[in-house]
Amino acid sequence: MDMRETRRQAIDEVELMLANARLRDELEPYRDESIESSINRMSLQAENEYLASMLAWERAPALPISDWFSPPLHLLPPDALGDSQLAHRLKKTIQKLYSMNIVLRCTDHLCDRELYTIIYRDILPCCEKKVDVPGKALEWMCVEDTETWLRYYASPVERRRYQEEYDCELPPSETPKHRRKLPGN
Repeated sequence: MDMRETRRQAIDEVELMLANARLRDELEPYRDESIESSINRMSLQAENEYLASMLAWERAPALPISDWFSPPLHLLPPDALGDSQLAHRLKKTIQKLYSMNIVLRCTDHLCDRELYTIIYRDILPCCEKKVDVPGKALEWMCVEDTETWLRYYASPVERRRYQEEYDCELPPSETPKHRRKLPGN
């Protein structure tokens, strides 16, 4: 290793420490013991990324998801659309949600109208923190009950663990009827 490379590494390390100190100062009003327990095992670079994401979370506004869009995203009520119109609008809406890093999970048990209704009724009016952290998404699980999750989405290991923990009969495992390829999945 030559002298220039060693010097550059030292400068990089100092820059990381200065950034770390700035992030810790900015996070001070939000601090609790969970920060310290999480970062003790991280490199300085990873710690800085973690602290920056926490700061972004703390400062992010909580808004209805519909207001994350400009103009705000408003949908027609599900019963105002025919099946073909609804399917087309559903596809466009899913793409718009994904453009704001909102990923829908566990949708294959729902028909298009049911999924559109969940977006219309549950997702768009829901207040969530809008955090713009690269590589991070808001994941929306479209399963409303444990039985549906066990039936369609739980792995054999998850099903076995659930059965052992709750000592109960499980619903039969089934393949969902409406297989979808959604962005982010």
